[in-house]
Amino acid sequence: MNDRKELTRAEFIRLRREREREEQLRRASKVVTRSVPAAPRVRRSDSQPVRKQPSRAKGARRRFQIVLPHTPRVNARAVSLPRLRLGWRLLSFAFAATLATALYLAFNRPELRVTQAQLTGNQILSQAEVDAALNVSGQPIFLLTPSELETRLRLNYPELVSVRVTVSLPNLVSVHVTERQPVIRWEQGGGYTWIAEDGVAFRPRGEMGGLISVLALSAPPVEGIASSPDPLTPAPFISTEMVQALKGLAKYVPPGATILYEKGNGFGWNDPRGWRVHFGTKARDIELKMRVYEALVNSLTQKGIRPALINVMYPSAPYYRLTQ
Repeated sequence: MNDRKELTRAEFIRLRREREREEQLRRASKVVTRSVPAAPRVRRSDSQPVRKQPSRAKGARRRFQIVLPHTPRVNARAVSLPRLRLGWRLLSFAFAATLATALYLAFNRPELRVTQAQLTGNQILSQAEVDAALNVSGQPIFLLTPSELETRLRLNYPELVSVRVTVSLPNLVSVHVTERQPVIRWEQGGGYTWIAEDGVAFRPRGEMGGLISVLALSAPPVEGIASSPDPLTPAPFISTEMVQALKGLAKYVPPGATILYEKGNGFGWNDPRGWRVHFGTKARDIELKMRVYEALVNSLTQKGIRPALINVMYPSAPYYRLTQ
């Protein structure tokens, strides 16, 4: 009987231990279940086959998933540098300050100021005359306008046919001119001027050899002189036909004589043989007029007539006058 009671006690102890072990396992599974988040439920369509989970082999150990303590993530936005935001007022101030600095340097830097214009193409006009008309010495280069400088030169100097001005950094002003060449020295009223091929008169620079000298006893006519369509071209002093007439007569002027101009009679000279001759102002038939003139002089000389004036303005009707 005693053996039966001891056996019963041993079984009782073994059963109690097995229950305690099962209770511990049950508690551990509850803790793991609370820690592991539930997997999202995937909705399967009727057409999708259900895969059968492989059965765990007999004797394989059960695997538990344990969640490690959560490490806090560092917010990158929290440690980034503050973003600089420029308002329109700050941008306007910066732009104004930059512009003011640039203007100050432009007006005060000596490298940007013109010292002298570089003149080319001139034969009559001097460097000093160009500098006086342009007045660019000491001026900032960015204030100069080439067209204004060209107009200023042509208005001051009628001897200029064309002017080309270029302005370039840092302080270079280049001026290329084309000048009128004088062909006539016109003396009138105690002074004289130079006249170019197109009849434009301009201020002489001293004396120049090879010019056709004319002594005007009266002013030339102003009617019938065509003006240029270019507003910067000065009006001619005499017509181009008068210029051509003078060029034709210059070959026949006696040595020592000067071509005279007289209103109504045109060009002529005092012949060394003792009379005055007039040929008019027309350029055509100059050679014919000279032949008529010499023929008339020979005829008068043979007849012993000494005229005071011979006029061959119209070669078909020449005439002479005697001394009164």
